Parts: sequence; C-alpha cells; structure tokens
Amino acid sequence: MEKVKVFNLSDLKPQIGMKCFVGDQEIGVFLLDDGEIRAVSNLCPHQQGPLSDGTVSGHHVFCSLHERKISLEDGKVQPPDADGCVETYKTEVENGEVFIWV
Repeated sequence: MEKVKVFNLSDLKPQIGMKCFVGDQEIGVFLLDDGEIRAVSNLCPHQQGPLSDGTVSGHHVFCSLHERKISLEDGKVQPPDADGCVETYKTEVENGEVFIWV
C-alpha cells in the first residue's frame, strides 16, 4: 500500500464530497460533521454515479443519480437497495494535509 496526499484539510468542507484521482482510481473524499475523513471509490455500483456529488448525512452518502445510500464506513449499499458496495480507503491527516492509502 502507498500513502498519497490528496488534499489540504482546508480544501474540504463538512458534508461536501470532493473528487480526486490516484492513478486510474476515482476517489470521493468526505469531511464529516464529526471531523472524521472518509474516502471511498467515487462511482456508485448501481449506475456509476459520482458519489462526491451526493448528499452526505451522518456517515452515509446518497448517490446523486438514484439516491442509493452508501456507508462511508464500510462501502456497503444500505437497505432497501442493499446490493453492492464500493471500495473504502484508509485516511490520515498530517500537518494539515489529507492522505489516503491505496
């Protein structure tokens, strides 16, 4: 695994996703209201909607295309549409910089 800087912490806004690319992987990064940072594959497993454009509520994001609810903790699609999941990435903040492990 490799630790990659993706943003400065000051770039992130609570409950608003941001998209980045690490190699060919499109990743959504989210600063939650409780200060935690989560990173998941940015493409919804249903129809590849960009999760970083979705609505964040608690530790979940709702896909902007069809409102699939996805956990930012484990990447699983939540009931009633509990089919599929997205990859999650470990995050770390160091000296005001946000890193993910890929």
